[in-house]
Amino acid sequence: MTETTENLEHAEHAHASGNKKIALLIAILALVLAITETLSKSYQTEVILKHQEAANLWSFFQAKSVRGNAAQLAKQQLTLLGNPKDERVSAAISKLDDAIAHYDSDEKTGEGKKELAHKAREAEHEAHAYMEKYEKMEMAAGMLQVAIVLASATIISGVAVLAYLSMGIGVVALAFVGAGLLGSVS
Repeated sequence: MTETTENLEHAEHAHASGNKKIALLIAILALVLAITETLSKSYQTEVILKHQEAANLWSFFQAKSVRGNAAQLAKQQLTLLGNPKDERVSAAISKLDDAIAHYDSDEKTGEGKKELAHKAREAEHEAHAYMEKYEKMEMAAGMLQVAIVLASATIISGVAVLAYLSMGIGVVALAFVGAGLLGSVS
């Protein structure tokens, strides 16, 4: 009877030791999940900010377009209706030409239509890059949640295959986290 009791105690000790390992696996997966979720939210915020930046730049671009079109229309009216020999008309047309050129491109301030369009496209590109990073982190978070559930099921069921499956999914999730972290934004 003592031999049976010893075997039972060894089995209980092995089971408890296995549960501790699974609990440690769950803790590690949960830690990686928390970090992944934090990064995911950060990337999601960047997506929103970059889209807003692009929208603001395109609005500024449209305002410059309207002003440029108004200056172009005023120049056409002066050219058609004004006396070309009148110095005031010539000076006004020259001023309008400068304004039109300024609205089209202003390298000094970076606020011409050409520069604004370039900045807006860059912001859109960055938003897209952050979206890719966000999506990878979200995929990783989902996989980590599944891995935690499988590891928990291992403790309840005692089926070791679930623990290995949990670890495998965790490794794949880490690959997604790495891809999200290493993805380029610029």
